[in-house]
Amino acid sequence: MGKILSDSALDTIFRAARTHRAWQDKEVSDVLLQAVYDLAKLAPTSANCSPMRVLFLTSPEAKARLRPALDAGNVASVMAAPVTAIVSHDLEFHENLPRLAPHTDARSWFAGKDELIRTTAFRNGSLQGAYLIIAARALGLDCGPMSGFDNAKVDGEFFPDGTVKSNFLCNLGYGVAEKLRPRAPRLDFDEACRIL
Repeated sequence: MGKILSDSALDTIFRAARTHRAWQDKEVSDVLLQAVYDLAKLAPTSANCSPMRVLFLTSPEAKARLRPALDAGNVASVMAAPVTAIVSHDLEFHENLPRLAPHTDARSWFAGKDELIRTTAFRNGSLQGAYLIIAARALGLDCGPMSGFDNAKVDGEFFPDGTVKSNFLCNLGYGVAEKLRPRAPRLDFDEACRIL
């Protein structure tokens, strides 16, 4: 602990990592997807609530089910990607808290408090989605996270019981670097941050 990652590792995860839209025809194994999740799940969430749920769509049949919910500009990239992850959050995450946070009665903090459940699930599920991207990059995958889809259609098709809600999509695979756009600018520290 406390060691700084190498420049090469930082490049892989952040500096040279890009949002890919074009994909090589190269399979991503189920074992690799499990390894990505097994890294991402270790990162922190409040009270270890772990609300993220992920559907990894790898088959043409699964992608066909997603297609009607996609904005037109995202169809080609999703259909070409080896994997499209539907990154979601479970509104019943608190039912797992007796196991995930056994040191306290964390379930009681949420039971019957719908707004707190929604905001906690969305916030922590979003954090876990970001961890998933970092884990995927660390294990050699390129990522193409995106909005640009109809959440209600996705939820109706893939989560019909209503307790899991989609947040964003993330294509995973091996990108085609030659088709990347130039990196867009980012805000400088002084534009986005203050130290008090």
